[in-house]
Amino acid sequence: MKYIKAVMYNPFRGLKRKEWVLYIVSLIIAGGSNLLVPDISFVATAATLVGMTALILLARGDTWGQIMVVVFSFLYGIESLQFHYYGELVTYLGMTMPIAALSVYQWVTHPYEEAEHEVAAQKMTPKLLGIGVVLAVVITVAFYFILGYLNTPNLIISTLSVTTSVLASYLMYIRNKYYAIAYASNDVILVILWILASIEDLNYLPMVFNFIMFLANDIYGYVCWMKREREQINE
Repeated sequence: MKYIKAVMYNPFRGLKRKEWVLYIVSLIIAGGSNLLVPDISFVATAATLVGMTALILLARGDTWGQIMVVVFSFLYGIESLQFHYYGELVTYLGMTMPIAALSVYQWVTHPYEEAEHEVAAQKMTPKLLGIGVVLAVVITVAFYFILGYLNTPNLIISTLSVTTSVLASYLMYIRNKYYAIAYASNDVILVILWILASIEDLNYLPMVFNFIMFLANDIYGYVCWMKREREQINE
């Protein structure tokens, strides 16, 4: 019951003015890009709105960010399936979504005692780094052959997306600031991936704008987590 109470609050209440500006601008640019294409995808639009919400809350170290990642992963997986990006589908539904769900518990049970609704950051250690590298290598190699078997478009780029997604999910779970760097790298790869999809079908163009704005939010997230680690651990 105490864990349920830990997420029963308004996560937008503490947003700073600059965060509101970033959030609203991101929603306008990414969400408005849907008006540029002939057929509006309501799934892609919903994924955009949820994804932007997740990133601004993750930047604040708020557990609601992880809850939003769960919802975004489901919506994004559906959108990826339509273009046969099986790597994105399996990665987000089979890895990012369940890890985000586990991270909700992980973050709720590791709060920073001096700040309401803020998770405690964890510094990187050689052991944690080693685990992350091994996971990324093993899963990347496995997915290269799996995605090849499924005839996934743009195989190399799709495989690199899996690598960065694995690292991002792992780093989020362990509450480390470098999750934002991994996600920013993933954003760059996904911009390329969806540009290639848009060349074949213009209706996927909003996904390009979506991940450009994701990149801006992840950069902001890294800045916030650098400050968080400095205040919590190095004070």
